[in-house]
Amino acid sequence: MALKDRLTTIVRPLQLIWLSITFHYAALKEALRKDGLAALARPQRIRDAATANLFITTSNGFIAFEDTTCVPSLVRSARGTILELGPGPGNQIHRYDQSLVDFIYAVDPNPKYRDVIAAKVRKADLGDKYNFIACGVEDSELLRGEGVAEGSLDTVLSIQVLCAVGDVDSVMREVWKLLKPGGSFVFWEHVKNKDNVTAVTQACLNPAWSALVGCCINRDVKAAILAAGEWENPGDIEVADEPYSVLPRISGVLRKKI
Repeated sequence: MALKDRLTTIVRPLQLIWLSITFHYAALKEALRKDGLAALARPQRIRDAATANLFITTSNGFIAFEDTTCVPSLVRSARGTILELGPGPGNQIHRYDQSLVDFIYAVDPNPKYRDVIAAKVRKADLGDKYNFIACGVEDSELLRGEGVAEGSLDTVLSIQVLCAVGDVDSVMREVWKLLKPGGSFVFWEHVKNKDNVTAVTQACLNPAWSALVGCCINRDVKAAILAAGEWENPGDIEVADEPYSVLPRISGVLRKKI
């Protein structure tokens, strides 16, 4: 039974990798059609288009899966002035408890999500409380221009994002600085599996996964979170006991120490 479980957890990620390949190929063809060989000088645009199409297409599947997890309750706990890291196609928009929300800054470096997010914001009637900003959380000057400064946030929400950032340590340091004392970091993330055999499988899958899906599945995310600054309740971090999963999760609601 254990072997079957391990094989199942490998096959499912491979299916997403294959789907990503098709979207990258389609994005490359479209870029070449529009700009010719000059498109090859702007590979990030091709990657942004392919990644956005991948996650927009699979959005309903991700939402359905997350509905079986702690994600909905985590998102509902977000309150006050909120920054959502990497909202992607806006999978969390419908989950916010609007009675607790003052304002949401959604920060994602991929501008291709803007239109689909705008549609979901209108549907959720969050138009006057939501601002999508096409940048990274490290772009402090741009964020300050939008009203996001050090010590200005009540909540930072991160759902499957820290695996995709370039430097998870620097991102977490920025998160900690932006939070008010007593503010909350709410997260649900991929993490390296504690099971040695599965960890080896993660290492084998990771080059293709990170290149085509856009995230690293075997980072020590817990260490990066704890090293960002002082938290009042570091013992509340939960690491799922999933020895056969190449996508185990780490989650929690941490409060910045006052």
